[in-house]
Amino acid sequence: MLEVLQAPDHVAAFAISGTLTGEDYDRIVAEVEARLARHERIGVLLDLTLFEDFTAEAAWKDLRYDLSKLFELKRFPREAVISGKQWMRIAASIANPILPHVEIRVFDPGAREEAMQWVSEV
Repeated sequence: MLEVLQAPDHVAAFAISGTLTGEDYDRIVAEVEARLARHERIGVLLDLTLFEDFTAEAAWKDLRYDLSKLFELKRFPREAVISGKQWMRIAASIANPILPHVEIRVFDPGAREEAMQWVSEV
């Protein structure tokens, strides 16, 4: 299930619980693209506290969309992830030095306000 969170207009913020579907991912892309149309740079916040899995369709759409934005990474300077899962912290620590112009930070569950403040500073 996908919830679009209330955020400043230059931040795309989502809470994902359960299994992310292709339809959910389409909503994410639409929301991100709408904000990119209004702002040169946006922050992205993902609350994955209750996230469990994603469908193959969602994974495929994610891969395609990520590749389409490869040369626009500077438009996403900060990405905040809220999760208690250790593997997400490891993934962020691996991605940070690899992704130019993007800083990814993982916040503990319950730190949504802190994450929102940080990601808003783009």
